[in-house]
Amino acid sequence: MNALARAHDATVQMIDTPIVRVHRHAACVANNGGQYMGRSRGGLSSKIHVVVDANGLPVRLGLTGGQAHHNRLCSILLGNLPHGRLLADRGYDADWIRAFVAERGAWANIAAKRNRKDPICFSTYFYRDRNLVERFFKKIKRCRRGATRYDKPAANYLAFVKLACIRLWLRVYESTP
Repeated sequence: MNALARAHDATVQMIDTPIVRVHRHAACVANNGGQYMGRSRGGLSSKIHVVVDANGLPVRLGLTGGQAHHNRLCSILLGNLPHGRLLADRGYDADWIRAFVAERGAWANIAAKRNRKDPICFSTYFYRDRNLVERFFKKIKRCRRGATRYDKPAANYLAFVKLACIRLWLRVYESTP
C-alpha cells in the first residue's frame, strides 16, 4: 500500500476515525492486551485512523482501541504532511494539532468545537470536500471483514483493511490509460 500511496495528490489531505465493532468470537477479554480492542458504549470496538488524499484514496492507516481519542495517532499519521491543506472534523480541534500542521507548512481547516473560546480561521467552502473521507469509509465497510472486526490479532485486521485499500488504489490505476 505504501508503494501505491506514493503517487497521491498531496495538495489536500483529510483525516478521520470510524469505530469498528469487534465480533464476540474475536474478543477474548482475558487476554486482549496489545490487540487494540477497547471498551466503548456499545461493547468492544477498535478505531481505524486514516489519512486520505484529495481523491479519497488512503495514504496512511493506524489502529487503536475503541476508547482512544481521535487525535491519538495524529502526530504519527501526519508526520510527513506536505504543504497544502488538512481537513478534519471537530474531534481534531486542538491547538497542538494546529501548531503541528503549521510547522510543516500546511493549513489546518478544522471545524471548531462548540466550547472553543477564541475564534479560529475556518473555511466552510474547503470543508465541503471532507466528504471524501466519509466515502472512503463507506467503500471499506462494503467488505464484511472491514465493517466488523472478526480477527483477534490487530495485525491481521489491519492487514485486511490495507488489502481493501490496495484494491481501491488498483481500481484507479486500472482505469487510467
